[in-house]
Amino acid sequence: MKALLFVVIAYFMGSIPSGVWIGKYFKGIDIREHGSKNTGTTNAYRVLGARFGMLVLVMDALKGFLPPFLASRCGVSGNILVIIGLTAIIGHTLSCFLGFKGGKGVATSLGVFLFLIPRVTFILLIIFIVTVFISRYISLGSILCAGLLPILTWFLPPGRLGITRGPILMVTLIAGIFVIYKHRTNIQRLREGKENKFKV
Repeated sequence: MKALLFVVIAYFMGSIPSGVWIGKYFKGIDIREHGSKNTGTTNAYRVLGARFGMLVLVMDALKGFLPPFLASRCGVSGNILVIIGLTAIIGHTLSCFLGFKGGKGVATSLGVFLFLIPRVTFILLIIFIVTVFISRYISLGSILCAGLLPILTWFLPPGRLGITRGPILMVTLIAGIFVIYKHRTNIQRLREGKENKFKV
């Protein structure tokens, strides 16, 4: 019952539409009507500015980090933590507050995997930063990291919290494929040279 409770908490916490709520509260605008119309960090950064964009990033990452972290603090361990983390990602991408629509899941996945597989996550963060610094494409960094996520997890399994290789590998594969799928329009724009570059 405790594990089931945290699965439910993970979904509703993941469903919190940080970008939409912050945009409406601080700027009086709905970011779904501006820019790329996405609810995530990148569009929030472009539409709301750097300060609020970073706030959305932190909040979206916390939505992924807190559910498995709090569950572990309450005695939940093992592969159920992986399910709790995956549920938070699903909540972000299929938010009950947005008619079961949502963001692309990158920042929330960051939070989840920062807790579950920190070594892999730190490596991917470095790869992401370098990719964006060189190319100026946030989407390219996200797609590259999503593809590398299950590969690095294979070579660097968790070895902590009672999580075994099979379930975490499966979840990273699902998350990676899903993030790439959500970036399909970005991939098309990258191929056509029409993707927006990141500006500091």
